[in-house]
Amino acid sequence: MTSPHPDVAIVGCGPVGAMLGNLLGQAGLSVDIYDREREIHPLPRAVHFDGEVMRIFQSAGLATAVAAASRPSSKGMHFVNAAGVTLMVRRGLEGPGPQGWAGNWYFHQPALEQILRSGLSRFPNVRVHLGREIRCTDELTARFVVGCDGARSMVRNAIGSRSHDLGLHQPWLVVDLLCDRERPRVQALPDYTLQLCDPARPMTVVHVGGRRWRWEIMLMPGDDPTRLTEPATFWPMLERWVGPQDATLERSAVYTFHSVVQEGWRRGRLVLAGDACHQTPPFLGQGMCAGIRDAANLAWKLAAVVRGESDDGLLDTYESERVPHVRAFIDLAVRLGAILQETDSAAAAARDARFASGASLFDFPQPQLGPGHRADAPPPVGMIFPQPKLADDRLMDDAIGQRFAIVGETSLLEHLRPDAVPLPEVGKEWLEQNGVRAALLRPDRYVFDVAR
Repeated sequence: MTSPHPDVAIVGCGPVGAMLGNLLGQAGLSVDIYDREREIHPLPRAVHFDGEVMRIFQSAGLATAVAAASRPSSKGMHFVNAAGVTLMVRRGLEGPGPQGWAGNWYFHQPALEQILRSGLSRFPNVRVHLGREIRCTDELTARFVVGCDGARSMVRNAIGSRSHDLGLHQPWLVVDLLCDRERPRVQALPDYTLQLCDPARPMTVVHVGGRRWRWEIMLMPGDDPTRLTEPATFWPMLERWVGPQDATLERSAVYTFHSVVQEGWRRGRLVLAGDACHQTPPFLGQGMCAGIRDAANLAWKLAAVVRGESDDGLLDTYESERVPHVRAFIDLAVRLGAILQETDSAAAAARDARFASGASLFDFPQPQLGPGHRADAPPPVGMIFPQPKLADDRLMDDAIGQRFAIVGETSLLEHLRPDAVPLPEVGKEWLEQNGVRAALLRPDRYVFDVAR
């Protein structure tokens, strides 16, 4: 049961705070979660997560519910110029990918948040305090306080983190529509995510799922942000795809896309996660994903410290590991943004000429964790291990639980002490590809070390 002095207090019950609460609740820690709003924000914000994030939902026992409320996609993302020529393609995956799940999922954020909050109700050791704004960390008596409280984080201010600006700050109009799928123009919409690299007006088109589509429209010089959200202004911009006879408006709002990483994710008992410590432009669909990865990295470390299995220096490896990882995604998103957002016609023509020989193909990065709680060695150490199916048809992570595990040749695993779950002959193809005979996996499934 919870105590007046819980192990962890989480400030913010958005996707990252709720996910962290589920992982800590599952680990048996006493947790208090606070959010100043009483209700889930009713309008869509994030719309995409990847296969690794679905694997994290799986680790919390929520994958079945999340999959039922989300749309898997194998179609990838296409960067197309004003003439309709495809410049670049982020590849999709047919069927389950290396994480054991489809590589891309689209979702309605309020529905996802409801699943995550419902998951919290499984744990009597987790209390959720809605409509409660925390103005000072001194209000909280928990051993650790995690700020999942967004880009204007109160916890970050208390830590005194320094901001590192990675150079992209661009306002965009976001228009979410509920489209009539019986209409011919709606049926003709692309089934992949479209990045329209038109110097006259860069745009993004995303099928979120069901009737929901999103248009993101870059603001240009002379635009009045207060008028862009008005139907009379934005409908003409969408005319090449749909009109008001094809869809109804769910939301229109202007956002500024940022690229920022904080320095100082922890001070004493205060820790940050999600937008409180990094912000990425949306051109890879990785904003929420980065926060969910934060939760997965942090949860098992907090549990180890609270249980006395490690001193709290383990928590200092959270920032050192996560910063290079999240930077790899942000840096790629910024580079993609530069391609998409080119508004000089001569520069756009030169860009198009660079791709004249055919579309360039790329994938999501698979970065190595930074230095931390892992061996000081090159990849595959510090990389995420794939999730194969076992002989009994279970996915690997379901057999391990929130523990360390060792995969490898049977002869090497026969006489191990039972400190970690032994999985002989699991991941054999990966082991052979990487020239190793065994690998030690952390609870978040990143490789701690290998044996050659």
